[in-house]
Order: sequence, then structure tokens, then C-alpha cells
Amino acid sequence: MPENNNIFLNRIPTKADITEAHERIKTVINKTPVMTSSYINSVAGAEIFFKCENFQKVGAFKFRGASNSVLSLEDEHLKGGVATHSSGNHAAALALAARTKNIEAYIVMPKTAPEIKKKAVEGYGAKITFCEPTLEAREASLSEIVKKTGALFVHPYDNYTIIAGQATAAKELIEEIIDLDIITAPAGGGGLLSGTSLSVKYFAENCITIGSEPSGADDTFRSIRDNKIYPSVKPNTIADGLLTSLSEKTFKIISENVNEIITVNDDEIKKAMRMVWERMKIIIEPSSAVPLAVIMNSKEKFKGKRVGLIISGGNVDLEKLPF
Repeated sequence: MPENNNIFLNRIPTKADITEAHERIKTVINKTPVMTSSYINSVAGAEIFFKCENFQKVGAFKFRGASNSVLSLEDEHLKGGVATHSSGNHAAALALAARTKNIEAYIVMPKTAPEIKKKAVEGYGAKITFCEPTLEAREASLSEIVKKTGALFVHPYDNYTIIAGQATAAKELIEEIIDLDIITAPAGGGGLLSGTSLSVKYFAENCITIGSEPSGADDTFRSIRDNKIYPSVKPNTIADGLLTSLSEKTFKIISENVNEIITVNDDEIKKAMRMVWERMKIIIEPSSAVPLAVIMNSKEKFKGKRVGLIISGGNVDLEKLPF
């Protein structure tokens, strides 16, 4: 797929880039709440601050990056519309961002995407093409659409403008909750985790970043461990938002700025998801439960710490709950 490097930010986002992104998008995004649970804190042995991006527009942090990408471009770049491939949250985010600029959005989605995410993308007026659930099928379908329509490809995470937008979630958290020791976020393609790690680097000098990943889709863990990108091949996890592989851009940022990647299994993810539903009364999707599962499964590492946790989204199919 085309890199679009002559249009989008062509280097790792700086502190100024993230600050500018935040200014650019703050009138269109929700400033999501930071919530706590005394019960969960007592069980974890840590003070946890949940940055609730499940309350973001489209129900996920992805609207930050999509808005930054669309709003940062001149109208001439957008005349053919925008296009992407996504299992759901980035698709919905780009579709809504496109609607705010009154341009077309062309989305390639795997047939296996959750129904709630398919319906959301349709509801925002995007034109959807369904494909087989492989990266090759996604990219082939998208290439045809871009050639046919002239739409601008906006990659879900291999795009520094997207990463700068995603970084604003952690920036808000750091500005609201002082003296955090750790911020943890889930790892899929790496857009949120890389952006989070940059905000920690620039805005919270005494804090570290820990990535959280399902053991059934542990390509980020293995990639960072061995200093080489492993593709996500036949991932098997309930966390459907974390099935994609790292890109060169996200791999480099994560390698340089994330202190550790910790994995947990699906049973631990389900348990954490249920805990948030029952104790905090908020709906989160399985991918969002991975960081809490990591905290609960590695209590010694987080004991006594002030921990920021990015809840990445709340788009879960209520007809197919895992508990």
C-alpha cells in the first residue's frame, strides 16, 4: 500500500506534534473521564486510574488518530475520500471523521468482524467491502478501491499522524492524574501503545510504559524480545481488537520507549472484563480488559504503584458475551 509520507507526518512524533494534535482535535473528540474503583484497587494492591476511552466517540480511542489524520490534511488531499482496512474500531473512527469533513469513507473489513462493529461503520455512512480475515486479503481489496476511487489510504497504525492522535489519550491522563508510576495499554498493531509511550516520555518523566498483550496473540512480546518483527499468524484470542501485527513505525517506537510487554491468557482477560462490568458498571471490550488482567496477574510488579490504564474501547457484541 502507498506510504503517503509526502502528506502525513513523516517522522516519529515530537512533544510539539502531540501537543498540536491535541489542540487540533479537542473540539471534536470527547475528553474522556478517568475513573477508579476502591474494590479493584484493594484486590490489585495498587492505585489504578482508568482512562475510559470506551466513552470516546465511536466507543474507542481510535477516533483520536482518525480525527487528527483527517483534520491535518488540506481539502485537495481529501477530494477522493479516505480508505482503510480495519476489523472495526479504526473503520468506525475514520468513517465518522470523514463525515465531519463531508467526504466519502471506503472501508475494507474482514467477514469475521464483530456485528456491532459492522453496524457502527454502516451507521456512519461508510462504504464497506468485506474480505477474508487475512492481511493479504485486506490489502488486496484496499488496493483495488484506492485505484478505483482515488481515496487516500489512512493506515490504522502505521502512520505517524495517527500515532500522534492516539498519544493524546495518555497526555490527557498524565495532565489529570499527577505522579503516575506506570501507564499500561494493550498492544495490537501498536498505534495506541506507541503513542502512549511517547506521551509518557515527553510528559511524565518519572513514569514507565508497560504493554499488555494476549498470550494467544503475543507477536509484540516476541518481536520486542527478539528485536525483530514477527507477523501475527493465526492469532487465537477473545481480544479481537489485538489481532494485527506491528508495523515498522510502531515497532521502532515501542522498542525504544516501552519498558516491558506482559502477556495474559483468555481466561484472565475474561475475568478482568467481568470485574470491570460488575464493579465499575461500565462496558468494555475484551481488548480493553487485557491491561487489568496483566495487573491482576503480575501483582508484585504493580504493588503500591499509581497505575494509569488506558481502556481502549467498549464495542462488544452483547449477543456474544464471554461470561
